[in-house]
Amino acid sequence: MNNIENNDLSARIKHRLIEAIKFSGMSQTEIARKAHISSATLSDYIHKDKMPSLETFALICNAIDVSADEILGLK
Repeated sequence: MNNIENNDLSARIKHRLIEAIKFSGMSQTEIARKAHISSATLSDYIHKDKMPSLETFALICNAIDVSADEILGLK
């Protein structure tokens, strides 16, 4: 996979994560608390070019009650 494909894949994953966060109906503060991360960190994932670690990604998915497969585009 080249850089362009990798960047496009990351952008699609980030977009799906942001949409799932919005759809959850929870505040960023509540999601961050449930995922055991700071609100600032969650905000960075939403607003900046930053992606969570796999562990944090799993915690966020669990907090918003969405399958990681959905966010990754596997489902």
